Amino acid sequence: MARGGKVLAAEDGYSAKGLVVAGLGGGSGKSVVAVGLVAAFAGQGRQVVPFKKGPDYIDAGWLSLAAGYPCYNLDPYLMSPEALDHSFRTQVHGRELVIIEGNRGLYDGVDAEGTFSTAELAKTLDLPVLLVVDCTKTTRTVAALVLGCQRFDPEVRIGGVILNRVGTPRHEALVRQAVEQYTGIPVLGAMPRSKEDAFPQRHLGVTPCPEHAGAGAAVQTLAEKAARYLDLAGIEKMMAPCASEPKAPRPARQGAEDSVRIGILKDAAFQFYYAENLEALVRCGAQLVEINALTAKELPTLDGLYIGGGFPETSARALSANASFRGSLKRAAQAGLPIYAECGGLIYLGESMVLGDEVFPLVGLFPVRFGLMKKPQAHGYTVLKVEGKNPYYPEGTEIKGHEFRYSRVEEWGGEVARLALRVERGVGFACGRDGLVFKNVLALYTHIHALGTISWAPALAARAREYRLMQG
Repeated sequence: MARGGKVLAAEDGYSAKGLVVAGLGGGSGKSVVAVGLVAAFAGQGRQVVPFKKGPDYIDAGWLSLAAGYPCYNLDPYLMSPEALDHSFRTQVHGRELVIIEGNRGLYDGVDAEGTFSTAELAKTLDLPVLLVVDCTKTTRTVAALVLGCQRFDPEVRIGGVILNRVGTPRHEALVRQAVEQYTGIPVLGAMPRSKEDAFPQRHLGVTPCPEHAGAGAAVQTLAEKAARYLDLAGIEKMMAPCASEPKAPRPARQGAEDSVRIGILKDAAFQFYYAENLEALVRCGAQLVEINALTAKELPTLDGLYIGGGFPETSARALSANASFRGSLKRAAQAGLPIYAECGGLIYLGESMVLGDEVFPLVGLFPVRFGLMKKPQAHGYTVLKVEGKNPYYPEGTEIKGHEFRYSRVEEWGGEVARLALRVERGVGFACGRDGLVFKNVLALYTHIHALGTISWAPALAARAREYRLMQG
């Protein structure tokens, strides 16, 4: 294959080939296509590495399940260009196919220039775009939409189009002919309209796959649809080679003598963890211990604890009923156990959660009562400035992250001035601030990505070592 006139070979560091799946907006069907493609190719025995563009756990979970391999996030807002490039090269090295699912619309970014958009990511990685278009109640206009995307930025290579939600064979034929006639871009598949959602839904949207007993069957159905309705050979042909040789080696892992046990609450309530975050902890010498907060009777012996986000409200009754575990966690925090908690983890460390007419007691480390609203209370990227003492971030540090939540603070018995971080972008916990601190605990609404906040994993591992030494 050639790129820019140069013939590429495996010895040049190019072995994998890939593409970016994009849509015209949210709900266009790009997740259906991306997960279906990943599952279909993986079902052929191909080595597929999936990526999700932007801050996302749920789509990444489905992509990972489809591939039987971790899904990694590419976020040009949270990561430096160097970190993004190194992560991409590292993960695709030695793999065969690369499928990146975009987010929002193809050209949607954080400003009118489309900064950090899926289109910009495709250009950065020099990969073609497979554009998914919702054809509901439209025919020839689809060609106009594709033509607009094609000419909006000629540097973006749209290599193929997938027609989604087509009604009849005649409908498909009309749209296919119009798109190919007016744009010259091949239509590489057409997914029929379906009365049922491809992904199981619930009150906050797509159900995370760890919470759905039929997740495997849903992925298999998508694989079968992709094999039936998409031109897999044509899609693979449009893929371009990926730079897959890391420019620099990964940092060396800590030796066994420096190993620490860091617990991860991982169950139906807590499941939002970037693969890169967990891998960063392992590189820092952590032995990760997965714990089910719904069923474990008490916290095991640990040197540190990481509580990620999730949907504690869907498991509030079970979390609250497990009083022995809640009590053991609170006692460990009071004894100085290093704990880092994000969003759902923050809620769990609060006093209680109100759902309807019921109040569910939680860990009770912080005097906070949370409630759940019908509309998002915060959604998007965040920028935080560290202004107070805490176990993990030096004062003056700027942290980029993201928040997406329906919960809000109903009652809080604390002081705003004692929140460790000032919110420069986003909502935060209260009054433009975030970050509750208690001994070696930091709990905040913002999620961070370890490749964007590179000091996080070493800091948590360091506090864990200090705690282990103190325990003798």
